[in-house]
Amino acid sequence: MNINNGVAASPAAIPPRLRILLSIPEPERAAFLPAATLAALNGLGDITEIAPAELQSLDAFATAAAGQDVFVTAWGFPRLDAEHLEQAPDLKCVVHAASSLHALVSDEFWASGIPISQAGAAMAPAVAELSLALTLSLLRRIGRLDHSLRTGASWEAARDVRRAREIAGARIGVVGASRTGRRYIDACRALGAAVSVYDPYLPDDDPLAAHATSLAGLFASSDVVAVHAPSTRETQGLIGATELALLSDGAAFVNTARSTIVDMEALYREVSSGRIDAALDVFDSEPLPAGDPWRSLPNVLLTPHLGGATTGSRRRAGQIVVDELRRFAAGQPMAHALSRADLERMG
Repeated sequence: MNINNGVAASPAAIPPRLRILLSIPEPERAAFLPAATLAALNGLGDITEIAPAELQSLDAFATAAAGQDVFVTAWGFPRLDAEHLEQAPDLKCVVHAASSLHALVSDEFWASGIPISQAGAAMAPAVAELSLALTLSLLRRIGRLDHSLRTGASWEAARDVRRAREIAGARIGVVGASRTGRRYIDACRALGAAVSVYDPYLPDDDPLAAHATSLAGLFASSDVVAVHAPSTRETQGLIGATELALLSDGAAFVNTARSTIVDMEALYREVSSGRIDAALDVFDSEPLPAGDPWRSLPNVLLTPHLGGATTGSRRRAGQIVVDELRRFAAGQPMAHALSRADLERMG
């Protein structure tokens, strides 16, 4: 049976106990579903647990999917195209424990009307916190200072950097008023920063509307620019050489969103010149190659795309999965259900 996204399921169509295919890679499964959360999931249905790596052949997928009402997925799960959907005739609902759905859904999936939900909201506080930590580090020149001391610079030479700044009074520009961007904005404001935001979809009655500006205006007026926009066709290459050139000397750039939003070659030119500093959690090539030139710059902080991966975020995501399935089992709309139009805006 297929059910339209956002529409409550008919209680008569839902079995007393859901048949759940749980497919999350190890060791992440235990991170998402600690004992208490897994027990709650067991209370909702009969679980068949199979790692995504074991479902890559269509035959293996067909065997696992037969008779299942619900898929609980994460990274690496097979794409739900026409061929795979044919092997899951009883599928009624999908709950994605991670965030991005692009690799999972297809035109045929959206046409099926099967509702899908994701747990991306669980990661927003974690990504915002990393972005804040990187912002503070760049303002205080921690990357440059650490690099100087570790590479043998004299005490005097290590101290010879542009004067550090506090976040209180700093001008922070945020690209994207997403759920992550809003958490970051709240944290920066709590520490005394003056925040402006660029988001063309910001409603006039939104509390952030009073702080909205153009993209060019944001880059020209910010001490730190942090990217929190989704990766969509519209945002691809949004930030290029023109915008980056507007940053003042000594400014900083933070990206914990997606590298596709930024012209990474243009960013590299600005950072390698020493004119601005940067902190990056996302890259065009992941894993970042050992010899990648980003690795050698003294004025850039690098993290290996782990912004959303904290103990707390994983546990929150697991709880979202349970809560969504509890709503579904009760014939209620899922709180984090997405439509195709939502996905095009959210990335």
